[in-house]
Amino acid sequence: MSGAFLAGVVAGYGIAVPVGAIGALIATLSARESLRVGAAAGLGAATADGLYAMLAVAGGAAVAGLVAPIATPLRWVGATALLVFAAATAVGAIRRRATPPAERGRPTGVLRAYLGILGLTLLNPATVVYFAALVLGGAGGGLWFVAGAFLASASWQLLIAGGGSLIGRLLTGTRGRLVTALTSSTVVAALAVAMVL
Repeated sequence: MSGAFLAGVVAGYGIAVPVGAIGALIATLSARESLRVGAAAGLGAATADGLYAMLAVAGGAAVAGLVAPIATPLRWVGATALLVFAAATAVGAIRRRATPPAERGRPTGVLRAYLGILGLTLLNPATVVYFAALVLGGAGGGLWFVAGAFLASASWQLLIAGGGSLIGRLLTGTRGRLVTALTSSTVVAALAVAMVL
């Protein structure tokens, strides 16, 4: 039990710690909206990691083999979705700055943040290949491995959400939010392009 759980924890941190486009989105949602929204987004990413760990434990090489032929199209879909998100964030920030606070739109909800990041994270089939390689290599298996991977990913994503929330509180002015939104959009767009190159 403890060996499989620890292997899952190491695997979960291994996939979650390198901050990419999803981490940037989680931090941005926390900074722009609230810690609750950022935490929901982080849990969406962790749920995807947990689902992929479960698939790897259940199917191993067979799942990785099924995903491999569609990995490139999924990467393109993911990159496109990230570019659309980056553009929407930038345009929204510019419009929000020009709009009086009383007329600004409704903030992103917790469920929308969770489902959106879950969907974007599921578009990364490399995660299931990563977990399958670890499981097949003897790193562990079973539900304890999945639980360890999910909890490690969740703890890291929540740390990112907390950091984003802290930054959001420090930059509460209109100009600060505009600058962070535009910076985030640029980073997410660059990471999206890097996904397919």
